Amino acid sequence: MDALFAEWKIRNTKLLKDLQVGIKPKQTIFKISEDVLKTYTDKALMDKYDVYQHLMNYWNETMQDDCYLIAVDGWKAELSIDKQTKSASVWDCDLVPKVLVIDRYFLPEKRAIEQLEADKEALTAQITELEEEHGGDDGYFADLDKVNKANVNAQLKIDAAQLRKLNKGNEDYTALKEKTAVFETYLKLVDSQSDLNKKIKDATASLDIKVITRYKTLTEDEIKQLVVDDKWMATVDRSVKTEMERISQRLTQRIKELAERYETPMPKQTAEVAALELIVNAHLEKMGFVWN
Repeated sequence: MDALFAEWKIRNTKLLKDLQVGIKPKQTIFKISEDVLKTYTDKALMDKYDVYQHLMNYWNETMQDDCYLIAVDGWKAELSIDKQTKSASVWDCDLVPKVLVIDRYFLPEKRAIEQLEADKEALTAQITELEEEHGGDDGYFADLDKVNKANVNAQLKIDAAQLRKLNKGNEDYTALKEKTAVFETYLKLVDSQSDLNKKIKDATASLDIKVITRYKTLTEDEIKQLVVDDKWMATVDRSVKTEMERISQRLTQRIKELAERYETPMPKQTAEVAALELIVNAHLEKMGFVWN
């Protein structure tokens, strides 16, 4: 099945990369979809119309619009600002979405940002855990109207002044010291979270500049690679693999059912039934039943 798709992919990648201004999108989809039907005809595992439907779904969702863009403007990667926000910081490209450019040319920068976001999520979880652990009517945060940096800071100053009045060996001093430690931990976590937010914002802005600059230098061959290989073919490939996984799971379940059904061979089942029948007959005789 993988080999079949690879053959179809090679043939149609060439066809798609040869598209030019003035192409007829309907003729394009007719050619590649007919090739799908031909490729998967009489293949036991895969219904050709299932693969065909995956292709047509993607055509209707995305590929059709891309082909009309190429038919009018050719292989151009023109950036556009988000019309709803009208913000220069919210931008993308219809034919070549920026995620494709990032994944191909700026993967280390992307992964660095993802790591920062993962670190931020971990900090957020720690903050939430601290708030839950020391929340409620008897918790350290109970006297605060709202648990945030400003309120915790204000309460920490009050508690610090109170600590100076208490003796170190006093139970109230020990309890207040523990509360202060929790508040200080909270503030450290919040500050770290704020620092990560700034790093994420700066790294994202820096990456945006790099990506926008890269768009300006994209050649036609690079745009074709991004659109045909990374966008169209990669998406269709994932859809076909999903279909194969579905079939594989169905076959696996069926094999499991058959294995369970025929786990005990028929001769053994017959012998076990005969042995049980003898036991039942012996009990029936003791109970006075007689039969011919």
